[in-house]
Amino acid sequence: MSTEIVSAVELRKTYGEGDTRVVALDGLSVGFASGGLTAIMGPSGSGKSTLMHCVAGLDRADSGTVTVDGVDLSGLDDRRLTELRRDRIGFVFQAFNLLPVLTAEENIVLPLTIAGRTADADWLEQLIATVGLGDRRHHRPSELSGGQQQRVAVARALASRPAVVFADEPTGNLDSRSSEEVLGLLRRAVDEFGQTVVMVTHDAHAASFADRLIVLKDGAIVHDGPAGGSDDVHARLQAASDPTAH
Repeated sequence: MSTEIVSAVELRKTYGEGDTRVVALDGLSVGFASGGLTAIMGPSGSGKSTLMHCVAGLDRADSGTVTVDGVDLSGLDDRRLTELRRDRIGFVFQAFNLLPVLTAEENIVLPLTIAGRTADADWLEQLIATVGLGDRRHHRPSELSGGQQQRVAVARALASRPAVVFADEPTGNLDSRSSEEVLGLLRRAVDEFGQTVVMVTHDAHAASFADRLIVLKDGAIVHDGPAGGSDDVHARLQAASDPTAH
């Protein structure tokens, strides 16, 4: 039976005060099991990015608890939180976030380099082969296409064998072909490497690669179940976006 690698209990997060007060997370509880790909969707302002930032240790909720790989984040100071993010969490962002002066391979091993660790040679070769960048490993980001840059970012997220990978709109800047490649990589990371991936996306097709679909509305979960195909995902999202739905 799979165990929860990430769990959040009664998360609350608000922004602003008075008339401008926005409830981003409204007592939300959720868990993510080991070895699965979960897509998080919802209308603009539903709280999906806030949820990801809180469970990934990039932001702190006003109240509630977040546990990652058995560690309660609320008990960590900034230094230990930074170390946990570096060692136990992988990130893939819409904007790639590669360092322009480093080669593809140097970008992939960067989290390990910062931690003072050496990459496992066999694992590095497997990663580079998996993302199909064997002939591009010594190229800098400016010499790579957007899709290739995002494949470097996926490999970097997997390099430290993290407990969980958070992907925030990973296909947002990519054409359809490159999107398919990146989504296929995230799927393979789960199926072949046993990785846990949590992905925020606005794209129903991207969400159809997931095992599980969570839809948020007004800081609360309004759907949590199998992702299904693109049409199923789209229908769930439409229902959540309907202002008359409760």
